[in-house]
Amino acid sequence: MATATNPDQWLTARRLRAHGTILALCLWAFYAWNLATPGLRDRNDKLKGTDFLHFYTLGSLARMHDGADLYDMNAQAALAAQRVPQAAGIRYLPLYPPQVSLLFLPLAHLAYGWALILWWSCSAAIYGICCYAVWRACPNLRDYGGLAALLAVAFPAFFHLIAWGQTSALGLACFTGIFFLLRGGREFLAGLVLGCLIFKPQLGLAAVVVFVAIGAWRILFGATLSAAVQLSAGVLYYGTGPLRQWIYLLRHVRTGLPLLEPKLYQTYSLRTFWTMLVPWEGVAFGLYLASTIVTLVLTYACWRRGSLRNSPVHSPAVGSSPAPLALPYSSLLVATVLVAPHLTVYDLVILAPAFLLLADWLIEARTLQGRASRASALGLGSLLYLSYALPLVGPFAAWTHFQLPVVAMAAMAYVIWQNCREYGQPPLSS
Repeated sequence: MATATNPDQWLTARRLRAHGTILALCLWAFYAWNLATPGLRDRNDKLKGTDFLHFYTLGSLARMHDGADLYDMNAQAALAAQRVPQAAGIRYLPLYPPQVSLLFLPLAHLAYGWALILWWSCSAAIYGICCYAVWRACPNLRDYGGLAALLAVAFPAFFHLIAWGQTSALGLACFTGIFFLLRGGREFLAGLVLGCLIFKPQLGLAAVVVFVAIGAWRILFGATLSAAVQLSAGVLYYGTGPLRQWIYLLRHVRTGLPLLEPKLYQTYSLRTFWTMLVPWEGVAFGLYLASTIVTLVLTYACWRRGSLRNSPVHSPAVGSSPAPLALPYSSLLVATVLVAPHLTVYDLVILAPAFLLLADWLIEARTLQGRASRASALGLGSLLYLSYALPLVGPFAAWTHFQLPVVAMAAMAYVIWQNCREYGQPPLSS
C-alpha cells in the first residue's frame, strides 16, 4: 500500500497492466456490441460516428462549393438527411472555420458508412503514431512498450475520439509535432504547426499566451503565418463571406453554448467546472477567469525554468540547469485543457504525450538523490492515474455538479510547477 511519504507506491507495472486490460476489454467490447446492428443506427438508436455526420455534411457543402450554408444549421440538417436518411432530425451548431470543410471534401465522395470507416482508421493511425513517437523519445519507458501500448488503447479519451468520430487526433498530431520541433530547436517550424490549431482555436489559447509571455516571437510569427495561410484557403475557395460569418459566430458563441454543450458534464475545463459548481453565471465566469490566470502563471513559471533551444527531454541535474522539456511541455498541455473555453472529453487525447513524458521523467527522478522523495511525496504518479481514468466517472457530475477530472488535472499542473521550481532559470528569448 502507499505510505504517507510515497503515495505513488501502489502504482506498479503489474497493477497498471491489469487495470488497463480490464478497461480496454470493457470499453471496446461494449462499443463493438453497441455497433453490431444492421444499418447506421446503433443499439442506443444513435447514428454511428455521431459527430462525424457534421464533418461529412461540411465536406458535402465543399463538394457543392456552397459556402453560403456553412453556418446555416437548418440547411445543413436538410442536406445531412438527404445524404444520410438515418440522420433525419440531427442538428449541429457550425463553429469550425471554413477551411475545415475542404479537409472532408474527399470523404464526401464516399457513402457515409465507408467515409466513417476511413475516418476512424485515419484517427486511430494518427493517435497510434503520435503515442509511439513520444514513447520512443522516453528512454525510461523502453522496457514498458507493451504496457504503454495497452494504456494507449484503453485511454478513455481515445475511446471517445473514435465513438464520437471527432477531429481531436489532428490536435494531438499538432501538439506532438510541436514537441519534437521544440526539442530540436526549430522554433519557427514549431510555430507553423501551432498555427494549424486554428481549426480548433481554443486548443491554441494557452500556448499563445505562454509564448507571448516568454517572448517566443519566432514561434508566434510562425503560428500567425500558418493560421493566416489556413484561413486563406477557405477564402480562396468560398470568398470572404463564410470567414466573416465564422468570426461573427465566435464573437457571439456564448449565446449558442446550450446547443454546443447539451451535456455539460461531458466537457472538461475550468469554465465548465465552475459553471456546474456555482449557480450564479457571473460568479462562475469570474472564478473561471481567476483560475485561468493562476493556471497560466504556473505554466509561464514552468517555461521560465526551462529552455526552448535544444532542450533535452531529460535533465537530471538541478540547480542552475534548465528544467527538462518534459515538464514545461506537459504543463502546457494540461493548461491547454484547463483554460480552454470549450473542451469535450475526446479532446483529452492531447494529454497522451504528457502522460508518457511525465511517467518517463518520474521514473528518472526516482533514481536521483533528493528528487525521488519530493516527486513521490507530491503524488505526481497518482495524479497521472486519476487524470487518465477519472473521465470514466464524468457522467456522475450531472448529479454531483463536481468534476473530479478537472480537480485532478489542476492538481497535476500545480505539482509540475513545484518540480520545475528546483531547476534554474536561464534566459528564454527567441
